Amino acid sequence: MEKYVDYFASAMQNIRMWIKRKYEKTIKDLVKQFPVVVLTGARQVGKTALVQRVFPRFSYVSLDVPALSEQAEHSPHDFLASYKEPLIIDEVQYAPSLFRHLKGIVDKRKTPGRFVLTGSQNFSLMQGVLESLAGRCAVLTMLNLSFRELKETLRNADPDAYFFKGGFPELYEKPQIKPQFWYAAYLATYLERDVRNISNVGNLRDFDRFLRATAIRTGQILSYSELARDVGIAPNTAKKWISVLQASGQIVLIEPYHRNLGKRLIKSPKLYMCDTGLAAFLMGFEKLEEVMRHPVAGALWETHVVMQVVRHYFSQGRQLPLWYWRTVHGAEVDLLIEKGGRFVAIEAKATENPDEKALKGIQALQKFYGHQSLISGYVASRAPHAYPISGTVKAVPGSLIDQYIA
Repeated sequence: MEKYVDYFASAMQNIRMWIKRKYEKTIKDLVKQFPVVVLTGARQVGKTALVQRVFPRFSYVSLDVPALSEQAEHSPHDFLASYKEPLIIDEVQYAPSLFRHLKGIVDKRKTPGRFVLTGSQNFSLMQGVLESLAGRCAVLTMLNLSFRELKETLRNADPDAYFFKGGFPELYEKPQIKPQFWYAAYLATYLERDVRNISNVGNLRDFDRFLRATAIRTGQILSYSELARDVGIAPNTAKKWISVLQASGQIVLIEPYHRNLGKRLIKSPKLYMCDTGLAAFLMGFEKLEEVMRHPVAGALWETHVVMQVVRHYFSQGRQLPLWYWRTVHGAEVDLLIEKGGRFVAIEAKATENPDEKALKGIQALQKFYGHQSLISGYVASRAPHAYPISGTVKAVPGSLIDQYIA
């Protein structure tokens, strides 16, 4: 892993440039159409850097400063009068009363591009949006760097290094920081500043154990009862805390695909950590080699592949047309993209040379729904280059799977 750290340190010292995000075009388009645009997402995914980069002429204020958040909360009129429009308000969730005041301002003049709001606590942020700004704003959810975004800036970026290190931008902006130290600080900040403010989380120590138990289950079908039993909490508490992880951008749930025939299919969602670097840290791994020797390697690779696809759709501001498919008899496809009743099927395999054995799930899908149901299939692997496995299925580099589905 040291050689990857050295590589990124050397590269970023010589190439001090912006890593272009796929969200840039989407948020520009939204600002042209809506008076308020809300950019939400987990901490440290690059929200502030994005809006300041894309809208350099906008005024900017961060409510992460206690004095400013207090003024915005208790004297919203005076607060907004202090800044020229268009205005970026960062960490807006710290002043929930501001949403109602923004509603009155926007209702008087619905000119597009007046306010861009960002926030990392999606729970309180979205409550304010739904109660006060519904119908007046667009919401864009941001995830951290995809490998494709990184590679378009650092041409020689290593997919294995990214797989273990994760996609948080600061790890590449400051490559001298060791990932395990960065993630320890990130976790402490997340627990103290996001989770502590949620009413249904009473014990941070229990929640920390819950988060680690969730990471171990990435790429698996979610069982609330099993998760609750292992952590020592009630199943209803596990459900609430899973919702917290979803709302704060730490996990994504992918639902099973079914038509009317779907009574024969598994109906529980699959759980994925949004970042494989954070997941590896929570599992206790310190080196890539440790991951690849461990039985969890396949599930973590599947997480990596699925999240490249999720990032692709999120960056376009689109709903996820994503499912997994599994029958009660165990036939399974890791990811389906549905297009007009037909599918793009993706299997994730942590191998460099997948062959026809990797097609078992896709072949079962075709048998179940008919051969014409498959538009195309991909085995997203560690192969350095794409090559055909069958007439409709290719082995492709899993870190760049979004390039093939696009």
